[in-house]
Amino acid sequence: MEFVFEKIFVPNKHSFISRKLPMGDSSEKIHSHKNFELNMVLSGSGRRIVGNHISSYEEGDLVLLGPNIPHNWQVLETKKDTPPTCIVTHFYENIISSDFFNIPELENVKQLLKNANTGIHFKGKSVKKIASKLERLVKLEGLDAFIELLKIFNLLLQIEDYDNLSLTSYYTAAFDKDLDQINKVYEYVFENIQEGIALKHAAELVHMAPGSFCRYFKKKTKLPFMQYVKNIRIGIAAKMLAETDKQITQICYESGYNNLANFNHYFKKIMNKTPTEYRKDFK
Repeated sequence: MEFVFEKIFVPNKHSFISRKLPMGDSSEKIHSHKNFELNMVLSGSGRRIVGNHISSYEEGDLVLLGPNIPHNWQVLETKKDTPPTCIVTHFYENIISSDFFNIPELENVKQLLKNANTGIHFKGKSVKKIASKLERLVKLEGLDAFIELLKIFNLLLQIEDYDNLSLTSYYTAAFDKDLDQINKVYEYVFENIQEGIALKHAAELVHMAPGSFCRYFKKKTKLPFMQYVKNIRIGIAAKMLAETDKQITQICYESGYNNLANFNHYFKKIMNKTPTEYRKDFK
């Protein structure tokens, strides 16, 4: 699966752009960008990847993403005569540090955006209200659009039923000059996660010795490289435990582990439950 870093164009004199978009070719790429993103699925269902979190999604899926989180929504099922569609709102890159967002009345909104650094999945009845407001938002312009956006933020703040998706945040600072390097590593991990990841090969991608690469990767992502790989593997395993009837031993091998004891150890360490306990939650 391809991993790309995207540049989202937010028009001049706008703080955000909200669009109704078809879900198709772009969903085949794991991508990240420096913008905050609010994503509402109107139709279609499939698999959602946010950082190292992998789970299914369906109509009504509402997620708020912080900057630079690798993500994608893969379409696996569609209703007859209803193309998969979503409403995506992107905010300009420096919105959280703007003077407007620093006013006291928006302190809770600013904190919500900060909390989105690992991705937030909103649930409950209020999501339908937000969907209707997003439908309206894409048709508005200027001050009317911004007022509607503030109403949406107000509804988001009232939702108590939500999940933080990824186990860790990813890029915590801008480092444009290193994006090509990091993208190569991410692509290598996603393409080889089940076959096996070699530190030496990852280091060679960016023309570094393994020791230098480890220091580089941790500095840029705030996460040791092999811990990142473990998190991705456990995310894949958690998805299979929740959505399939495969034996735990099979899931162990398909998620890239060749030792069941190691798999059980790292799964419990990261998820705070054994694989068996985790699966029971979905029965």
